[in-house]
Amino acid sequence: MFGRRTEGQAVPRKPAPAPASRPEAPPPAASAAPKAGPQKPAPAKIAPAAKPAAAARPSDHHSESYYQIKTTIFNALIDTIDLTQLAQLDAESAREEIRDIVNEILSIKNVVMSISEQEALLQDICNDVLGYGPLEPLLARDDIADIMVNGYERTFIEVNGKVELTGVRFRDNSQLMNICQRIVSQVGRRVDESSPICDARLPDGSRVNVIVPPLAIDGPALTIRKFRRDKLTMNDLVQYNSISQEGAEVLGIIGKVRCNVLISGGTGSGKTTLLNCLTGFIDTDERVITCEDAAELQLQQPHVVRLETRPPNLEGQGQVTMTELVRNCLRMRPERIIVGEVRGPEAFDLLQAMNTGHDGSMGTLHANSPREALSRLESMITMGGYQLPSKTIREMICGSIDVVIQAARLRDGSRRITHITEVLGTEGDVIITQDLFVYDIEGEDETGHIIGKHKSTGIARPSFWDRARYYNQHHALAAALDRAQG
Repeated sequence: MFGRRTEGQAVPRKPAPAPASRPEAPPPAASAAPKAGPQKPAPAKIAPAAKPAAAARPSDHHSESYYQIKTTIFNALIDTIDLTQLAQLDAESAREEIRDIVNEILSIKNVVMSISEQEALLQDICNDVLGYGPLEPLLARDDIADIMVNGYERTFIEVNGKVELTGVRFRDNSQLMNICQRIVSQVGRRVDESSPICDARLPDGSRVNVIVPPLAIDGPALTIRKFRRDKLTMNDLVQYNSISQEGAEVLGIIGKVRCNVLISGGTGSGKTTLLNCLTGFIDTDERVITCEDAAELQLQQPHVVRLETRPPNLEGQGQVTMTELVRNCLRMRPERIIVGEVRGPEAFDLLQAMNTGHDGSMGTLHANSPREALSRLESMITMGGYQLPSKTIREMICGSIDVVIQAARLRDGSRRITHITEVLGTEGDVIITQDLFVYDIEGEDETGHIIGKHKSTGIARPSFWDRARYYNQHHALAAALDRAQG
């Protein structure tokens, strides 16, 4: 209808009511004139070219008048366009229709803007209607690890381990709340005053947490842990100095020979990234079942079943907890069970699974050291109501966990694997562990970056040596440990 549709699609406009006083909704018959007239601003339609431009300007600060014009144009667009018809178009056609109508509204209202501002406005409004609004430029960037929205006016990002303030802002808290609801509704969840906390995920697996008023006093708070489009591998971790080449080879062998692994670390230390890297060593013929609160693992094997917990509904019914998922895994003939994050009574069921033939199972846990991770496991089992003696729980931990891998985010923002630690057994009531690799901090350079080195502790035959021999990996394990000592 605007001279761009070749398939004969109708312009998704609302039926024009009788009053003709609304300038932003000209009759369709007259729409061809402004389309071809000189008033049309620069018909070079930024369609594919605008996305890289938008991705490059997430920290630009627009003037207050820009946001006022954007609000005016957006409201006129919503009054004009028929969203039900727009939803029937594919994404690219819908974006083009929105651009056509916004260009026409700009011409009718005689809005004076520079070409760059007009391109930014067109992109922003398309994102508001079809995407995640001001978040789209940030989501398009691969160098951002976290997006933290503190109310509609302040948005922070983490780049290279450092947090910085951006110029990204929303129209108001209502727009931010609408975007939060749009995100969580895609995975069948809700966030409102009656359910003000929600965990969700984006289609690419990025983890999302939303907390809204009345719990969040200054407006909705949205946190997104972004996932890279290109999945990191163990070789990438070596290039980033997160682990040495020899340490990476040992980790690969640990994954191949089906050791039971617990990955420990603080918030943002890279636990899930490391877990994804370890799953890359799982054979393609193994049946793997993952259990997560918000599905974010990116396994590449063909035989993977992904399970996700479910919160209660409006009536408080229908909740499915992590404990129930892990228990159900045992009835699904798994060869490996992977728990995205162990944080409660499901620790007992995971240990039971590890100790009853499901070798090679893995999980992550929040802790600051390998020994603290084992203590936290014991605490979770105790808090789950299991009336077991401490010695019995510790023996169960030692019989289930083979290796604890500690990840850490250092004060300069870098992420390192600081310990590869074996669990040997118990002496009395004490769990005995043994470090294979440790990260030794030697100092810092003139720019404040930490200088350190991954060092072998000199263990020539770790406790999983027999398991490595069973899988014919003992020669590779001995070679890696020898090079690490040299």
